[in-house]
Amino acid sequence: MTQTASLPTGDQIVQELPWRWRVQGKIFLLGGLGFMFDAWDVTLNGVLIPLLSDHWDLVPAQAAWIGTANLIGMALGAFIWGSIADLIGRKTAFTATLLVFSVFTVCGAFAPDIVWFCVFRFIAGFGLGGCVPVDYALVGEFTPRRLRGRVLTAMDGWWPVGAALCGFVSAIIMATVADWRFTMLIMVLPALLVFWVRRSVPESPLYLVSRGRTAEAEQVINGMIERTGGTVREWRLPDPSEAPRLSAVNVLVQFKAVWKFNWKITTAAWALFFSILLVYYLALTWMPIILIDAGFAAARAFLTTAGMAAVGLVGVIIAAYFVEKTGRKWILAITGPLSALALVVVALLIDVPGAVVALLLVYGMVVQIAIPVLYTYVSELYPTELRGSGFGWASTFSRVGAGFGPLIFASVMWPYLGLAWSFAIAGVLVLIAVLWMARFSPETKGAELL
Repeated sequence: MTQTASLPTGDQIVQELPWRWRVQGKIFLLGGLGFMFDAWDVTLNGVLIPLLSDHWDLVPAQAAWIGTANLIGMALGAFIWGSIADLIGRKTAFTATLLVFSVFTVCGAFAPDIVWFCVFRFIAGFGLGGCVPVDYALVGEFTPRRLRGRVLTAMDGWWPVGAALCGFVSAIIMATVADWRFTMLIMVLPALLVFWVRRSVPESPLYLVSRGRTAEAEQVINGMIERTGGTVREWRLPDPSEAPRLSAVNVLVQFKAVWKFNWKITTAAWALFFSILLVYYLALTWMPIILIDAGFAAARAFLTTAGMAAVGLVGVIIAAYFVEKTGRKWILAITGPLSALALVVVALLIDVPGAVVALLLVYGMVVQIAIPVLYTYVSELYPTELRGSGFGWASTFSRVGAGFGPLIFASVMWPYLGLAWSFAIAGVLVLIAVLWMARFSPETKGAELL
């Protein structure tokens, strides 16, 4: 290809191609399935806590480590896999994350005690934690520019699918074979299948250029043009200096840049991510055992939690409809505190099964209105060169909170303050984050991105 500087680069050509389900759609589906397994695995923590508490006679503070080990592993994975992807390639990292998750999930199913179980869950979480940043990066690099926002927003729709599948499948397993190991092993086979199919996904041209593999980059770009039926025209390969690098040093540089850009906005982003997702993970992790303690049969508790997750699809649709009509801040200001309030009312009415089920369905819908709007809003708060880092660091901070939050909830807050007050404290954190956002963070509806 000609190297005339005035010509568009190959990655720009790829992002201007027509959308084809058999090409970019395949990458979106495979990336979304990784996101689905992330949701399934996080939801599985809530299933395993009551089952392993009985199996190994655990107290709540011990059982909390089931979720904490997994989520802290995910937090580290989200941080480290970006640098791993820079060393071994986006495509290899795209497949390796699921392989690590699958292998150590099997190990966890045969763990001899809670200590080894938590070790294996930590490593499995580390593998799966890389799915979200790596998948979003790869899907984004191959998606046409005009559709990128819509496609990446649609990726969030895979989350309630995975969470609901976990609940429904676990309920069926416990009603039939009644063995907690099968709740883990059942998702390994489809994860391995997705791992195998992902091997057909092309490598990112930007990564190939950054490694000096220009012939392979040309082959990938020309293949994309041919398979999508795009307009054939001259283009050039970008210089290696134009290709983004994700080394550990650059990650730390970006961390400093995120705070230097605007500390008030970054505080708002981190506080919103931490508090809203803390409320979500508290319910996802502890609601099954809360319901079982309230008299629900295990299978019914899992089905109720699955319904809470499944109705989130309605929330995602509502969010997509209203996000450009009412603005990001108003939606977050209403749905964030409202989701926490719903959990407080659930705790107060825990002895009324019908009311609890109805309120959890309302909660599941409302919180899934907040989360995709949160993702959209935070990504729009930063300029282009910091957008990925700003979102990624906020997400990593929320994973740490999601890991240690349920541990503190089970060992300190719930035993000493009670269920309602514990959820109320989480709600206060959401309210503080929302008030900070209202005062110091701009509305991004209709705003031109920096």
